[in-house]
Amino acid sequence: MAVLILGLIVVLGTHLLKVFAPAWRLALVNRVGEGPYKGLHSAVSLIGLILIVWGFGLAWQDPTFVYAPPTWGRHVAMALMIPALILVFASVFPAHWIGRYVSHRLLTATMLWAVAHLLANGDLAGVVLFAAFLVWALVDRFMQQPSGPSVGPAAPGRGDYAAIAAGLALYAALVGGLHFWLFGVSPVG
Repeated sequence: MAVLILGLIVVLGTHLLKVFAPAWRLALVNRVGEGPYKGLHSAVSLIGLILIVWGFGLAWQDPTFVYAPPTWGRHVAMALMIPALILVFASVFPAHWIGRYVSHRLLTATMLWAVAHLLANGDLAGVVLFAAFLVWALVDRFMQQPSGPSVGPAAPGRGDYAAIAAGLALYAALVGGLHFWLFGVSPVG
């Protein structure tokens, strides 16, 4: 469990710098440059991600269960993952219509993903992992400046359709076996 927690501290800690230490982050960017800073940030995040995956795998060798997920939890989780995956792609594509209704699309997707997985998993490693990401996304979201009223087109555009199509395709792939291949657990039971 220590490796998982260390990985979470590294990943989420580096991402919280912009929220809690913006002056330090800006000073570092000014000192080393935007490109090197992004490279360093990416390298540290990758190390943290490796620690998370490794630590989660170690914790699953002898799992401890905190609670039994509700029987309906898996179904709600599967339903929540559809908008979560669409929002992930809406944060990358120019999905301005979706952005009109959902600000901070990647943070919202992270919150949906974390809640979905907390509903479907009751093991200690899962609770630590998904609760940590949920708390981080909530803190990050609410520490940011209000963005004001959302503006955007009245109808979906190409970027919106691309985000929806990509999100649904990834969802189908995950349900169709990719989730089992990657994580050893099938979302459909």
